[in-house]
Amino acid sequence: MTWNLLETSYGEIKQQEYEVAVLPLGATEPHNLHLPYGTDVLEGTIVGEHLCKAAHEQGAKVVLLPTIPYGTETNLREFPLAMNLNPQTLFAVVEDLVESLVKSGIHKIVLLNSHGGNDMKPLLRQLYGKTPAHLFLCSWYQVLADGAYEQIFDHPEDHAGEMETSFGLAYFPDLVRTNPDGSLAADAGSTRPLRFEALREGWVSLTRPWHLLTTNSGAADPHQATAEKGRQLMQLVTERLVPFLVELSAAEVDETFPFEA
Repeated sequence: MTWNLLETSYGEIKQQEYEVAVLPLGATEPHNLHLPYGTDVLEGTIVGEHLCKAAHEQGAKVVLLPTIPYGTETNLREFPLAMNLNPQTLFAVVEDLVESLVKSGIHKIVLLNSHGGNDMKPLLRQLYGKTPAHLFLCSWYQVLADGAYEQIFDHPEDHAGEMETSFGLAYFPDLVRTNPDGSLAADAGSTRPLRFEALREGWVSLTRPWHLLTTNSGAADPHQATAEKGRQLMQLVTERLVPFLVELSAAEVDETFPFEA
């Protein structure tokens, strides 16, 4: 399994040439009462495994790195054990890892983000021109942004809702807490309304203090989740992102990359 660095030996690595490295970015934080603190870590790892395995089978020279288990939690720190890395700390960690990859001859790097609090776009701007690496940012859940979400799920997703719970039921069901009757051990994921119209409409934004926004850290209704919906989600993610990894692996890095010549 030479596409998964955690499970690959140096004897095997010495015989490999990689074009693309995939670095999943997770977080350790509460997800309502029913999902584990490591939900974002598990999601990043599992999505990365599905993508890299499929891309490898199609000839891509891709390697999956271990998931970074910590992310930016500044607005969840009122909850116990929400393990925070300030943005600049997280940026510094990723920058050091990028340097390691460049030293190893890998110049195409995909940051596979699994946590909404990890705003990595400033890092891409910061590193542009400073490194020979080409960085690509993919928050995998954004593949649903074109209306595909509504074709699978019934309730909007914000945090620990139907989508993330369906993912858990499909890929780590033993970690999803249920009541004796089989129902989810979760609250309704209701949120406190914003006071100002400009905030409600999105004309103005803020960092939401999660302990004021939510009851138990969940910010979406999870109760219509099913494992089948989670599998449909993964199918869509792989259909949309695996071709990118395959194309990226085969692409020549020239003076106009990643644009057409």
